[in-house]
Amino acid sequence: MTPTKHRYFALNKPFNMVSQFVSVEDVRLLRDLDFDFPEGTHSIGRLDSLSEGLLLLTTNKKVTKLLFQGEAPHKRTYLVRVTKAITEEKVQELRDGVTIRVRGKGDYKTQPCEIQLLDSLPNVFPHQLEQNPYVSNSWLEIVLYEGKFHQIRNMVRAVNHSCMRLIRTSIEDITLGDLSPGCVREIEEDAFFRLLKIEDWDK
Repeated sequence: MTPTKHRYFALNKPFNMVSQFVSVEDVRLLRDLDFDFPEGTHSIGRLDSLSEGLLLLTTNKKVTKLLFQGEAPHKRTYLVRVTKAITEEKVQELRDGVTIRVRGKGDYKTQPCEIQLLDSLPNVFPHQLEQNPYVSNSWLEIVLYEGKFHQIRNMVRAVNHSCMRLIRTSIEDITLGDLSPGCVREIEEDAFFRLLKIEDWDK
């Protein structure tokens, strides 16, 4: 019998949707999207319901372990809008690592990361609950190689700011591109693993 070919997808997860197909809670689910996912599709990692952007999905159960539990860390890039004008000193604190509270594990010092304070508004899709544009705020681009629970929100809080928007724009070389919120792009298997920089994935 020929093995079933796995399939791979990139989704621009909308705001106020959980990264699941099934839930006992009354929430917006991935199954509510206008896309016919094959049986057995699941998300690779998650974005919380208030976060937006790139979410990878597949029918291949091995991918989550290969991507997030392997020895080599994988790069994830985010656009982050924070309350108030953030100073370069605060940005440097975040780059160097800050102490956050990790659920169930206590205090944790985040690893050094790449952060750029953006001089102009990024080209993002309008938010359905967009804040008053005249309220003071800042946009950051943050690159992480780790992913603790609510890490970016907790990092920003540690330097006395709040996260207004959180958009994941890429995982390694898989990017959102011009994918609109709620839309899905299918990726061929070889390209999927090459763009994620995962080797020996077929063993």
